[in-house]
Amino acid sequence: MTTEPSHLPAPPSPRSRRLALASGLTYHLLEWDGGGDHTVVLVHGFLDLAWTWDEVATRLAARGLHVIAPDLRGHGDSDWIGAGGYYHFFDYVADLDEVIARTARARRSVVGHSMGGSVSSYWAGTRPEQVHRLALLEGIGPPDVTANAPQRTATWIDAWRRTRTAPVRVMQDVDAAAARIHKHDALIDLEQARWLARHGTRPVDGGVAWKHDPLHLTAGPYLYKVEIAESFWRRITAPVLYLDGARSMLRLPDAEVTRRLAVFPSVRRATIADAGHAMQRHQPEQVAAALLEHLA
Repeated sequence: MTTEPSHLPAPPSPRSRRLALASGLTYHLLEWDGGGDHTVVLVHGFLDLAWTWDEVATRLAARGLHVIAPDLRGHGDSDWIGAGGYYHFFDYVADLDEVIARTARARRSVVGHSMGGSVSSYWAGTRPEQVHRLALLEGIGPPDVTANAPQRTATWIDAWRRTRTAPVRVMQDVDAAAARIHKHDALIDLEQARWLARHGTRPVDGGVAWKHDPLHLTAGPYLYKVEIAESFWRRITAPVLYLDGARSMLRLPDAEVTRRLAVFPSVRRATIADAGHAMQRHQPEQVAAALLEHLA
């Protein structure tokens, strides 16, 4: 664990907040209030939660920034969608718009990891006049999808039906959940995996279950198309920082990253050493330092 410089004030602990949105869902947020009028909104990725940002957010708040990290709908301690609903991608964008409008201060920057990067860049292209800085941690979308759309729709309908009637997937205890996290992410140690498992699970009969809605594990009916994302990226006027994890197994091919980043009007790319896809967990000090330089 890295020791912070002794002259810095003690970083604030996160405050847990609940925010009832116009959609009828209630969002859970973490807030680290370092003071000042610059709010940095940290948007987590697929099947993750706000607590993934804790070490990064603490470092940002220690430098006087106001930091907000929401649990996206159906993740963490935010509400799941109700009966008959589904997690369509632009619902996340609408939710983020309201979270920012109701919690952010005069200057607004957004940082998105993975899926959260796509959410953040779509929002930044929708509201370009509101964005001071944007940072994307391997967050410029998956490979372009060319699957057969009718077949994908049939798969989605069938998976949706199965998921709604399937029993809850139960793990014996938090240690069992931590072992699963560690199995899929060997760049964190077991202590960190247990910490994540404590925040990322809920008690159920017979043990614990993940907090995220299992409906997220179904493939949605809409295909990811890069040209749609590019229409948002071109509208972003704020400077953009793109971060890769040097050891990430989920990076797009380098040529494709270069091609996509060329669409942004103003972008800089950097690599986080000895980090995988979840770089905010693997190297929080490096990530925070890169963000602070970009946000200044």
